[in-house]
Amino acid sequence: MNYRHAYHAGNFSDVFKHAVMALIVESLKNKDKPFCYIDTHAGIGQYDLMAIQAQKTGEYKAGIEALMADSTASAHPLLAPYLDVVRA
Repeated sequence: MNYRHAYHAGNFSDVFKHAVMALIVESLKNKDKPFCYIDTHAGIGQYDLMAIQAQKTGEYKAGIEALMADSTASAHPLLAPYLDVVRA
């Protein structure tokens, strides 16, 4: 099997994973000691959702695109750390 994240970037499970990761980092920032987070499956780190690969599957439409279009999502405190990063 050949898995290329560019075809699946921004899908529902990608959004869920990154929202949880953002909460973990926010929690770790409350510590009084330094911490190190290493993502062993980070891929290239940034994907163009208008690229041919993402457009071919369109999975981002049910993930990040739907989340960003939902005006109530911004009000949810558990999504705030993730959405702040996405908007930046």
